[in-house]
Amino acid sequence: MHLTESAREVPVVGEYDVVVLGGGPAGILAAASAARHGASCLLVERYGFLGGMGTAAGVTNFCGLHANVHGDIRQVVHGMTGELLDRMRALDGLNEPHLVLGKIHAQAYDMSAFKCAADGLLLADGVELLFHALGVGVVADENKRIGAVLLETKSGRCAVRGRMFIDCSGDGDVASWAGAPMEKGDHAGHLLYPTLMFRVGNVDAARAGDAWRTIPDLMDAAEASGEFKFPRRGAIVRRQKRGYEWRVNVTQMRNADGSATDGTDMRSLSAGEIEGRRQVIDYLRFLRAKVPGFEGAYALEIAPQLGIRETRRLVGEYMLTAEDVLRCADFDDSIGVNGWPLEIHVAGDVQWVWPLIPESRGFNHLPYRMLLPRRSSAGGVENLLVAGRCASMTHEGQSAARVSGGCFVMGQAAGTAAALALRRGSSPHDLPAELLQKALRAQGAYLG
Repeated sequence: MHLTESAREVPVVGEYDVVVLGGGPAGILAAASAARHGASCLLVERYGFLGGMGTAAGVTNFCGLHANVHGDIRQVVHGMTGELLDRMRALDGLNEPHLVLGKIHAQAYDMSAFKCAADGLLLADGVELLFHALGVGVVADENKRIGAVLLETKSGRCAVRGRMFIDCSGDGDVASWAGAPMEKGDHAGHLLYPTLMFRVGNVDAARAGDAWRTIPDLMDAAEASGEFKFPRRGAIVRRQKRGYEWRVNVTQMRNADGSATDGTDMRSLSAGEIEGRRQVIDYLRFLRAKVPGFEGAYALEIAPQLGIRETRRLVGEYMLTAEDVLRCADFDDSIGVNGWPLEIHVAGDVQWVWPLIPESRGFNHLPYRMLLPRRSSAGGVENLLVAGRCASMTHEGQSAARVSGGCFVMGQAAGTAAALALRRGSSPHDLPAELLQKALRAQGAYLG
């Protein structure tokens, strides 16, 4: 059954050089870097705060800022990311990096500090923020050039015009609406499984100790006894800035047929949220019953939404592959680096695949071409860049570069490229990589 919606006039509420949809790590730095290069910029975000999966999905942990370089773990994502981290540190909201699986560092943070630091960074650069605005479509001409993004807000439907657009939505919304080529899942359509993150409070940190080392064995014993059943192996239970507060990454959402919950399907997503909260309560029972120091723990916060790892991905001028990650690939048009391994969330488990350690340098270049929709004989979308987990990567390649470190790199490059292309009066496709690289180095970015 279908209804016919009456035609209506949609008010245009602003015109900008650059419009960014999505306020996660990629969107934050895309907007800030575009504005810093002189472009008027609007950042549109569906929630009332920035951070994307890092806040709305409760991730509270930066992955991909570091790489294992011939056995030496070092930070490899710099530039404007460093400015954001400094702002978080000034708010006492950033942990020291911690070791993951004995091979690489991640860095936990306080969610409120991330939200506030992101606000401060963007406002300092003159970015206009529009919260509580959900993108619902684009207006484009016969040549696929985007003229405006359509938004639903509490003030009603409206449009914002732009000369250049950057899709940091995570789901490739703008690119999909504009008719850019997209992929979803692996060759069989299988997506990475989502997780509903949660935090627990009232943990006795002294008694808990290094609980993350013992919890996997405790889970195996509890499952073997039949007392508990867990949605997946590979639980991550780590302390936050304050020892009485720990974050938990263990749930896994799937549809009735066992396939991964789809973040672009309203019914799948709704069922996943409900199932996620059920799993949270079950796991909290396990922590209280079996893990020293967690006897009085309670659910401090369940994330506002599922942590979606993969939906639509752009088919761009280049697609980053698993081989690129594992062989630490070089690209002449490098915009920065990714040091995170393949992290493939399959049914009931997490598969980690690493570059050779310590034999390899531990990071791959991220090419500028992965931000650009593929041109074809029929043309392409010329005034659009795509950054973040929906950029141009294969299913396996995306499992590595989707994390926050890679998203920060792509966002800073996309915003800089958009502003430079506008200044030259060209499509981002025709922007010489060396000009972009020069601008990124001037901002302190590390290109590998």
